[in-house]
Amino acid sequence: MIESIFSYCSWPGIACGSNNSMVEKLDLSRRGLQAFGNLSELEFLDLSSNKFGSSIPTELGRPRNLRSLNLSNNWLTGAIPDELEGLKKLQHFQIFTNRLSGSIPIWVGNLTNLRVFTAYENELGGEIPDNLGSVSELELLNLHSNQLEGLIPESIFALGKLQVLVLIENKLSGNLPEIVGNCKGLSSIRIGNNEFIGSIPKAIGNLSSLTYFEADNNYLSGEIVPEFAQCSNLSLLNLASNGFTGTIPPELGQLANLQELIVSGNGLFGEIPASILRCRNLSKLDLRNNRFNGTIPADIYNTSRLQYLLLGQNSIRGEIPHEIGNCLKLLELQMGSNYLIGSIPPEIGHIKNLQIPLKLSFNHLHGPLPHELGRLDKLVSLDVSNNHLSGDIPSTFKGVLSLIEVNFSNNLFTGPIPTFVPIQNSPNSSFWGNKGLCGEPLIASCVNAKGADSKNYHHRVSYRIILAIIASGLVVFVSVTVVVLPFMMRERREKSAKAAEITDDGTDNRPMIITGNVFVENLRQAIDFDAVVKANTEGIK
Repeated sequence: MIESIFSYCSWPGIACGSNNSMVEKLDLSRRGLQAFGNLSELEFLDLSSNKFGSSIPTELGRPRNLRSLNLSNNWLTGAIPDELEGLKKLQHFQIFTNRLSGSIPIWVGNLTNLRVFTAYENELGGEIPDNLGSVSELELLNLHSNQLEGLIPESIFALGKLQVLVLIENKLSGNLPEIVGNCKGLSSIRIGNNEFIGSIPKAIGNLSSLTYFEADNNYLSGEIVPEFAQCSNLSLLNLASNGFTGTIPPELGQLANLQELIVSGNGLFGEIPASILRCRNLSKLDLRNNRFNGTIPADIYNTSRLQYLLLGQNSIRGEIPHEIGNCLKLLELQMGSNYLIGSIPPEIGHIKNLQIPLKLSFNHLHGPLPHELGRLDKLVSLDVSNNHLSGDIPSTFKGVLSLIEVNFSNNLFTGPIPTFVPIQNSPNSSFWGNKGLCGEPLIASCVNAKGADSKNYHHRVSYRIILAIIASGLVVFVSVTVVVLPFMMRERREKSAKAAEITDDGTDNRPMIITGNVFVENLRQAIDFDAVVKANTEGIK
């Protein structure tokens, strides 16, 4: 009985695995096989992921009962043959990842049962047929990475059945039609890297099932419509590299499922809405290259799942909040090219997962570089250039063996550069603009620098000694003047009086004034000039 069940394992060209359990190899070469055109009852034909070349055989249009045809991931060339027009029952038509050229035939739009049409990663040109989807219940259309031109036909939204639309990497233009709101079950719209213009239709708010919306690298304009907040399932919103202006609608903070908000490379301004940072599932916030101002909200501590915080090339002011240390899952932190002030929070050293770039360059940060940054043992790139940071480069960086790229240039750092391979292999330009730094890879030697410092120190000490001597002399002079001058004046008066007496009796009885006794009696101590100089000199040391 078992032998009869697995008898096919003995067929020519078929090799089964151990215990004849399943077919592992099928070799049909040199057997004179022809096309499948004569298989009139064939319903499913999957020839994907092979190395078939040449053009699509015209005979494949003859199995009239064919419901699924998958020729994807081969080396097929040429145009889509018109002979396939006869496949009236075709529901799934998949020809992606080939080398097909020409245009999409108009007859594809006449296939009334068509639900899935995927022809991405080919060399197809021309326009998308304006009848595509008008007579069928089209659910999935994926045409990305071709050379398609023209508009998005409104027909694909006509029956409201579309669930997935992927058109990225083409040359499509025009607007996203308002009728897109007709497809209540549409979950994915990906139209990036085209030439679309205009604004996002407010009807986008009708798509309660929308999960992905990608429209980056186009010429879209206007404001980000707050109607996106009605797409309660939205997890990714990518509007990067367009011409959007205005502010980020605070209503987007209602998107509990939002994971990625990417709006870099636009003309957006205003403050970063604190409501966005309350999206509990947010993992990526990319606001780079806009005109955002204001400060970084302290509510950033609520974003416990945040992995990418990219705020570079804006006009953000204020300090980096210490709460940044609560974002323990951060992989990338970019805040360069802003107007940030204050010191670098040592709490950044708590973010053990940081590994891509930590970029804080071109700001107004000051103070020392926190030694806690040496705990970031996964960090690959560190850029704190063009700030006002001071002190030494902490030796704790010796523990960051993952470092490949560093940039400490144009700051106020001093002292020797830590001696370990990742830093010493960096170009010397990474340390330029710090007059007090020395050691490899800079030319300045720390030995010479210490000698120069010592020499300068002694010059400074000698200078201070001279100043101390002059100051002490002035003190003595003033003290003597204040104490002695009254006695001298009194003496002069007494001399005048005695002179009058001498004139009377002819005797000379002038008093003797001993200066030393005057100092001791009036200042309660005898001042030794040499002792004053010595005391001041030792005080300087």
